[in-house]
Amino acid sequence: MAQLPSWMGLAPALALGLASLVLLLSDSIDPDTTNTPALAGISVVGSLVALASAVGFIIGGTGVPTSEGGQGTPVLFGGQLVVDQMALFFMVIVASVTALVVLASYDYVSEHSYQAEFFALVMLSATGMTLLSAANSLATAFVALELVSLPSYALVAFLKKNRGGVEAGLKYFLIGAVSSAVLAYGISLVYAATGVLRFDGIATAISSGTIQTIVDGSVQAQSGEPAVPMSILGVGILMVIGGVAFKTAAVPFHFWAPEAYEGAPAPISGFLSSASKAAGFVLAFRVFAVAFPIGDLLATGGAINWVVAFQILAIATMFIGNFAAATQEKVKRMLAYSSVGHAGYVLIGLAAVSASGEGLSFSISAGMSHLLVYGFMNTGAFLFIALAEYWGVGRRFEDYNGLGKEAPVACAAMTVFLFSLAGLPIGGGFFSKFYLFQATLNVGAWSLAAALIINSALSLFYYSRVVKAMWIEEPTGERSIDSYPMGLYTAVVGAAIVTFLLVPGFNQVSEIAFQAAQLL
Repeated sequence: MAQLPSWMGLAPALALGLASLVLLLSDSIDPDTTNTPALAGISVVGSLVALASAVGFIIGGTGVPTSEGGQGTPVLFGGQLVVDQMALFFMVIVASVTALVVLASYDYVSEHSYQAEFFALVMLSATGMTLLSAANSLATAFVALELVSLPSYALVAFLKKNRGGVEAGLKYFLIGAVSSAVLAYGISLVYAATGVLRFDGIATAISSGTIQTIVDGSVQAQSGEPAVPMSILGVGILMVIGGVAFKTAAVPFHFWAPEAYEGAPAPISGFLSSASKAAGFVLAFRVFAVAFPIGDLLATGGAINWVVAFQILAIATMFIGNFAAATQEKVKRMLAYSSVGHAGYVLIGLAAVSASGEGLSFSISAGMSHLLVYGFMNTGAFLFIALAEYWGVGRRFEDYNGLGKEAPVACAAMTVFLFSLAGLPIGGGFFSKFYLFQATLNVGAWSLAAALIINSALSLFYYSRVVKAMWIEEPTGERSIDSYPMGLYTAVVGAAIVTFLLVPGFNQVSEIAFQAAQLL
């Protein structure tokens, strides 16, 4: 198989970016267009091309060294972007979620204005997520993160006549601006301490104790330079943790998430809680696995122990997210807090690590696998909420009473999503949680293992409330469902099928994730 040029590694990002440009061009030609099939079609095609290219690259061995029979790793812009197996894995997640969201949005936005802007913003944000997956520098990562965030603020407030949505968008913007400032300041401190922004350069500076420079794409030491000031580096790492925690909606930086997810259009809620969360985690995995090797940091004695920080964040996020979800009376807000709890599960990927760094590859691969399964089951659950909103079903649990008799296929799909999110063996969520559980046992992190089990049991309680309402409870009033939107239905059923197929297919997913984590 002929080796592809390096720039071809960015084919998924290029496909999404090109689709967004086509949408903006069509809007500039006809600003008042409401040709929803054409706009949604462009978005779906762009997403599917991105998905197909990412899957093709993984199968073809892109990101695997040629010494191991692969095609090598495309490196672009002097190592600022690296398209390895981890980047491609997360590109698959982003492209899959984007395809589901834009397909479902065909029906959801058909009666609204500014449709071209809606789809263009989704595609631009997805482009940023794919670039963030390949970022190998703090500067590149920050720019990509802003490309993810800025369209997201507008998407949350898309329903301009919805006061709650506009308020949520404003809160999201203000909190996001503060978190970006904290992250930028943290990056500046890391640069002040090490003199480099590339992840491998930062790691070399920490391990050698001297400031490094990059010459001809390789990291070289500057002899005679002073040692890295570890106190400054420790504060920088702490601020980077805060920036990542905001993007992943981890406690105590989660308070924007329930407001934003509830106020946003339901497909956008699924997009932000799945694809955007995955983008935040790929940044965390890359930064802390590559740039800040825990063994070298602890050997210096002056920097922060980020493993302990993530253990505290993981446990707090799991408990606060799930206990808050259990007290909600609105289904969409329950799912919003549930997504916070799942952020805690994925944080195990960085928390189930020994003081020497042992178990990092295994735990990161567990977090990656859970994010892929979560992308389908969580997005599908929010798209079901979008379907219920399309039918005029209320927001509370009792409003879903008896819905299974009127829409059995959609409700069966929702049942698969919810039970898989809870960790029952009806979908891939059971195996991804079990993989996370194995990661905690691998390093003897008993507190993380106990928190995972307790919170999974608690989540079954509040997920079951929706299932009980749909299939067991009698309707509290009259309800008439006279239309079955094709786009929403296709997206919901498709997500349910993939969630179920990940039961027999999870082993292959976990193997790809483990290989990607090892190569990282």
